[in-house]
Amino acid sequence: MYRVMGALLISLVICIFGMPFFIKWLRNRGIGQFIREDGPQAHLAKEGTPTMGGVLIVISALIGFLLMAVKLQAGTGFALGFALLSCGLLGFADDYTKLRYSRSLGLKGRTKLFWQLAISIALAYLATHVFGVDTKLYFFRSDAVICDMGPFYYILVYLMVIGTTNAVNLTDGLDGLASGASLLVMTAYILIAFTQFRNHQFLYHHVQASLDIAIFSGAVMGSCVGFLWWNAPPAQIFMGDTGSMALGGALATVAILSKTELLLLVLGGLFVLEALSVIIQVLVFKATRRRIFRMAPLHHHFELKGWSEVTTLIRLWIVAGFFVGIGFIIFYINYVGSI
Repeated sequence: MYRVMGALLISLVICIFGMPFFIKWLRNRGIGQFIREDGPQAHLAKEGTPTMGGVLIVISALIGFLLMAVKLQAGTGFALGFALLSCGLLGFADDYTKLRYSRSLGLKGRTKLFWQLAISIALAYLATHVFGVDTKLYFFRSDAVICDMGPFYYILVYLMVIGTTNAVNLTDGLDGLASGASLLVMTAYILIAFTQFRNHQFLYHHVQASLDIAIFSGAVMGSCVGFLWWNAPPAQIFMGDTGSMALGGALATVAILSKTELLLLVLGGLFVLEALSVIIQVLVFKATRRRIFRMAPLHHHFELKGWSEVTTLIRLWIVAGFFVGIGFIIFYINYVGSI
């Protein structure tokens, strides 16, 4: 467990103490956020706030993980860090496009989908051929197989990558919301992966290098905590698509490699609600020309109802914590019931 704590502390220290220098560097170069004019009017005051803080999230998490990882020589380190880095680079390209052309929209949707597909194929290959993940879908234990997806496992990985990256990206609309929710989910994954490590021979022999998964989760959690120090309202920096897509990729990776693909839907319940609110809003509006929510994603709906940003943030953190708690209870009951 000391390796997990070490990765957490290293990434936290790098992020929390490196961020002021990064913020100053961004301000000196005029790298700031563009705000949607059709969003809540209170957000217009955030125009120009330094963005792309996700760069330091990725760097600090990778350094913390690589310094404390156990099995880098077996390729597990590369498999774990791949989606964090590649999704972060895709988000960086999106952020750079916004800054380059001074607009709130970055890469075209089809361009993002193409690169997310490429990342998913590479991640699925690394997971199955390097990390040793099988293509079976489990109910968390090796003796509870739902089905063997075979080549269709690549489709599942693609759906998870595109789902998590976009869901976290949609959630990143309030100061501290995405980073706070992500650190809660990663906290659960530290406990889940460490439980798998302690019971590898008995229950979780289908999960490879579970200690490294716990270390990676700790590193990402630490970077989220360090970033949240500067992203708490009023935010001094935003993570941008660089951070939100990197965190989404990290969540998908941890779920895939720990064989908890289904559990991620519960642990990341807030992200699911945010994404569903957008999907429902678009489908209903196209069918009826009416809106279910005052504005999507969901957090903007509550803001337009009159909730303050801080009230909305804290209440949605509570929702995120509730889902994380329920998800861990499901995992724990499944674990205890098998002893």
